[in-house]
Amino acid sequence: MFSGLNKFLKIILPKRLFYRALIIVAAPTIILQLIITIVFYDSIWIKANKNTTRSLVAQLKTIEEVYQNDKKNLDFFTDSYKNNFNFEIGIIQEKLPNISGERKFSPMDRSLRRELKSTFGNNNYWFSTSKFKNAVEIKIKSENEVIEFLVPKEMVSASSVRLFVLWTTLPSLILVLIALVFLKNQTRPLVRLAKAAERFGKGDYVNDFRPSGAAEIRKAAYEFDRMAKRINRHLNQRSEMLSGISHDLRTPLTRLKLQLAMIKEKDVSKNMSKDIDEMEGMLNDYLQFAKTQAKENTSTINLSNLFIEIKKDLKSENLNLMNSEETILKGRVSSLKRCFENVINNGLTYGKKVYVSLHKSSNRVIVNIEDDGPGISEDQYKNVFKPFFRLDKSRSLNKSGVGLGLAIVEDIINSHGGNIQLGKSQYKGLQVKISLPF
Repeated sequence: MFSGLNKFLKIILPKRLFYRALIIVAAPTIILQLIITIVFYDSIWIKANKNTTRSLVAQLKTIEEVYQNDKKNLDFFTDSYKNNFNFEIGIIQEKLPNISGERKFSPMDRSLRRELKSTFGNNNYWFSTSKFKNAVEIKIKSENEVIEFLVPKEMVSASSVRLFVLWTTLPSLILVLIALVFLKNQTRPLVRLAKAAERFGKGDYVNDFRPSGAAEIRKAAYEFDRMAKRINRHLNQRSEMLSGISHDLRTPLTRLKLQLAMIKEKDVSKNMSKDIDEMEGMLNDYLQFAKTQAKENTSTINLSNLFIEIKKDLKSENLNLMNSEETILKGRVSSLKRCFENVINNGLTYGKKVYVSLHKSSNRVIVNIEDDGPGISEDQYKNVFKPFFRLDKSRSLNKSGVGLGLAIVEDIINSHGGNIQLGKSQYKGLQVKISLPF
């Protein structure tokens, strides 16, 4: 039972901290005001209004009885009530109106109708509380005549009700507005911390973040900043180490190439040169893997223009750009360009043609890169993203590389908050589906 209630509350309650805190502050105030208003309305205002209306109807009954007993002193009688009670009394020779002047949902009309009905009976009265602004019109049937009254509205309903409602609601609104201002100031540092964490998770370098807010929020923000700096320092050290090792190995390789050029045995020289070229290609892959962690600022990217630029750089007629929708997103241009070029080059290497298409959803862009090559078996989809994994070890290293290509691609896509999936292409080759937020 409680589990179902808990799930129901989770569904209907807001998800954001600001609105939850606002409910915590505003709900007790609103409930308290409702209780006060209901108690006042039920125990004070209704009873006071009932007594006031009953007193007025009793006066009207007295006037009607006095008039029936002594019709000669009508002028003195009406003038006396006008001067002392501010009543307007008139005698008219006509019937009661057929159309009712009461309001169905008015407490004042209900109370007046109840008292008039119990005193004068059905169809012997008519009244309207809305015809005049400050007066209530009441008509009483008395034998063959109709006595018309105009009485002040204060004699039917207490005039302090609106003032009471104003004084109960206005402070509540002021308190809620003050709570809104303070809660906004308290949740703003949390929002900034969440955005900074999101940027850092996408591989962006967060250098402009400053802890602010309450002591607990400042502590969390300060620890996040220290953590981000430690991670960045670790990544930079790893990249610099890998880059340094790769550069250091280039020097002996260059010397070996020079020495091989001086060897007279051309067959031996040719075979050794081939091995050295393979080693150099491996070093290039290592350097490219290290560059994925290199510092690069985030900027606005037009993906359609980026693929047009890639096609110009590759100078390949076998690269076909299909239905590409105009898409703008935030990212690192060099990293994304390296990522897409890597996937396209793989498709051109193992297939004849590569097809690229862009599709937009509500908040993401889908990049489909398909080729007509031999493809990859489904049981190897996860393995090809592992560093240094080569799908077919019988292939030459010059063609398949050292096994860092798709690992670099996945690292770049994940750092942008996206994901990458492999599948079967409609051209009987491999489909690489990349999803990126914008």
